[in-house]
Amino acid sequence: MTREQKISVLQQIANRLRSHCLRATTAAGSGHPTSCLSAAELVATLFFYVMRYDPKRPSYPGNDRFVLSKGHAAPILYAAWAEAGLLPTERLLELRKFGSELEGHPTPRFPGAPVATGALGQGLSMAVGMALAAKYLEHAPYRTYALLGDGECAEGAVWEAAAFAAHYKLDNLLAVVDVNRLGQSQPTMYQHDTGAYARRFAACGWQTFEVNGHDLAQILDAFDAAAQVKGRPVAIIARTTKGKGVSFLEDKEGWHGKPVPAADLEKALAEIPLDANLAPTTEIVPPEPPPRLPEVVPTPAPVEEPNYQLGQKVATREAYGAALTKLGTANPCVVALDADVKNSTFAELFAKAHPERFFECFIAEQNMLGVAVGLATTGKIPFISSFAAFHTRAFDFIRMAAISRANLKILGTHAGVSIGEDGASQMGLEDLAMMRAIPGAVVLYPCDAVSMERLVVKAAEHAGIVYLRATRPKTAVIYANSEKFPIGGAKLLRQSANDAATVVAAGVTVYEALTAYEELRKQGIAIRVIDAYSVKPMARETLLEAARATRNTLIVVEDHYSDGGLGDAVLSALASEAVRVIKLAVPDVPLSGKPEELIAAAGISARHIVATVRRLIGS
Repeated sequence: MTREQKISVLQQIANRLRSHCLRATTAAGSGHPTSCLSAAELVATLFFYVMRYDPKRPSYPGNDRFVLSKGHAAPILYAAWAEAGLLPTERLLELRKFGSELEGHPTPRFPGAPVATGALGQGLSMAVGMALAAKYLEHAPYRTYALLGDGECAEGAVWEAAAFAAHYKLDNLLAVVDVNRLGQSQPTMYQHDTGAYARRFAACGWQTFEVNGHDLAQILDAFDAAAQVKGRPVAIIARTTKGKGVSFLEDKEGWHGKPVPAADLEKALAEIPLDANLAPTTEIVPPEPPPRLPEVVPTPAPVEEPNYQLGQKVATREAYGAALTKLGTANPCVVALDADVKNSTFAELFAKAHPERFFECFIAEQNMLGVAVGLATTGKIPFISSFAAFHTRAFDFIRMAAISRANLKILGTHAGVSIGEDGASQMGLEDLAMMRAIPGAVVLYPCDAVSMERLVVKAAEHAGIVYLRATRPKTAVIYANSEKFPIGGAKLLRQSANDAATVVAAGVTVYEALTAYEELRKQGIAIRVIDAYSVKPMARETLLEAARATRNTLIVVEDHYSDGGLGDAVLSALASEAVRVIKLAVPDVPLSGKPEELIAAAGISARHIVATVRRLIGS
């Protein structure tokens, strides 16, 4: 096929994509057709000229990757895969219907969408993670492509990803920016100034090409030139027209997120020239067969056991680093990412032992989460670490990771007032609430080195998002090295037939509860102490049995704000039972001070537990 013939066929495919998107969104009664129409030539070129993939096996490891960062243009993604043969084009009319995998914004329920997108500004980070895996971990030839909208380039996360990609010289990554000028409510910041976007990508270290996004000759030239670039990622900045192909939609405000009314659909379709005799598009897709890769998942070896002495003082963050290093030795799929705090999270231990599987993400937590999601799509098990407080800025990425069903492990260190003098800005006091709200997430809060090491291994074994909470101060080892910690469990640390009350604690407050136990024992009062290390899911039966034995009351003490933390997790677990839950938690924004001063000021110290127990039993 000559170049001119390819351009002719690609134009016909672009027009068919436009037709599909108009029909599907009108049938759905909602959607974003104008954002699809602007990208038709770009998507046609990517799917039917540039990318190497098996259209019948969208998850084949040798395929080039495509991320639709401008997720509201989902109909054109579905249409491209339908034209490639993944699904019948008739099924495109199922767009946005309940139960259909053709959702309003892409999720991995659709086989051609490796990640969920639609929260704008995230797709480039995810694409970076895929390219990172190919270049540094798999040494594989597949390439990764991301289609961004110009509006989402106002998001700072885009530039976090751009800087990271250039730092790691990801020459197997190509971003296409669809500069169609119009946002949702008004024109975008730079409108059709493609140079503004090109200069920003170039300043981050990217090779850039500016094109007319509807001129297929220019587009093909740009992609051909991009394929020759070495040592840096490439951005193609394409000037396009929103609503291209339909005169009453082209470059018109007020059409974002609105389908063409049914009464006007045939009028719109009549403006899009279609060749009914066009040969099957499969004649030019893929351009060449994808390389065959071995589809072998390494079998992990046993992880080295914990090796601590009872009473030894070890910070749980330090135990995390040790456990992650052992895990990395046993399982080659484990990858670690850190946000320039590896000497505080102790991820530096992994970095020294397994430098080829450690990636420094610098102070850009949003991008770190997105990169991890991309890595997870390639079968890696990413462990992400930073201060618990700083993960909050990446919450939207974590939320979208859950929609992607991503297999991520997140460590949040320096949680609670127990970090001491650094002050409130560094104290993770909202993290349990945040992570408990993530659907399907597991939330773990070990109190000592043994439980942390065991739970790091459990986190790796669990498919899905796992959050591990770690604290800054050293705490005494209270568990034998042989102790097991199943997800959803809890530990009864102290109990007797004469217990007057039950104290539920986790992390640093376990030690406050044990100190309170000793003080009350001297006073002739016995209490039950539970280490609720699995905050989500909780050991409901253990809690319920303890409550039934102690006046149907539980005292929950936590180094977290009172809303959404351990106390509320206990309340949720026992919501259907007649159980009273008394919460001792951080009541307000704390100050700087020594850990013991702050724990006392927050009302979560052993003294406050003793006073609460005595008040409860009326003595």
